[in-house]
Amino acid sequence: MEANSLSEAVLVVLGHGTTLNTESAAPVLQHAAELRRRTIFAEVREGFWKQEPNIKKVLAEIFTPRVFIVPFFISEGYFSTEIIPKELGFSLPEIRKLRIQNSELYYCSPVGSHDLMTKVILARAKEVTEKFPFPRLPKNSDTTLLIAGHGTGRNANSRKAVERQVELIRAQKIYANVEAVFMEEPPFIKGCHENVKTKNIVVVPFFISDGLHTVEDIPVLLGEPDRVVKERLAAGQPTWRNPTERAGKLVWYSVSVGTEPQLADVILERVHEATK
Repeated sequence: MEANSLSEAVLVVLGHGTTLNTESAAPVLQHAAELRRRTIFAEVREGFWKQEPNIKKVLAEIFTPRVFIVPFFISEGYFSTEIIPKELGFSLPEIRKLRIQNSELYYCSPVGSHDLMTKVILARAKEVTEKFPFPRLPKNSDTTLLIAGHGTGRNANSRKAVERQVELIRAQKIYANVEAVFMEEPPFIKGCHENVKTKNIVVVPFFISDGLHTVEDIPVLLGEPDRVVKERLAAGQPTWRNPTERAGKLVWYSVSVGTEPQLADVILERVHEATK
């Protein structure tokens, strides 16, 4: 689709949101601002499920012929494909387009399940090792990449986006090994370094924002004392020191994927797919 065909459409970047962590909304605001700067759409709006501006209120204020809703979620899971679409009147996977008054609403697929996320993960992994090349830049042939996800028993799809990226990156043979690890289901993040055979490990959290899970929970699961993590957080310091030695291996831990600039392009790809 040509960009000018979207000049009368509105894009809504949909985030989960929370009132507990101000950083949760940052990636949505970042990418909405970038796409607004590109002037592809008539308007770019942010909408959230658990904070203001609420997605329902945002949609009620839009009257353009077409509205594209792109869920800024990691997976096709419980909220992005069940709870939120149902509340908005969609019935996935059959009904992804609705007509309300004079507008057609398109509910796109989540950003996290797009194949372009492979580049995003690799960019994060490269970035953290190049930023902290101590004692020297690790060789990929001596490095295992671990993609860390949440995991949940509520929806089997929640881990599929992570496992798909493992397959795609493993096929490129960039690293000695690539594995998925999860917070709440096996294989677990906790103790994961003990099973890794290489001397270097790079952990990339496949999460949208640098919130509670990525900043506090995962560093603890990787072996940092809870007290130390809380002290660093209170002091405004990174909660993980790159690299940290664990079980005789050096572990690098990157920031989450959500703020990677390439995600603006992933959002656009989801819009283009919705019109085919």
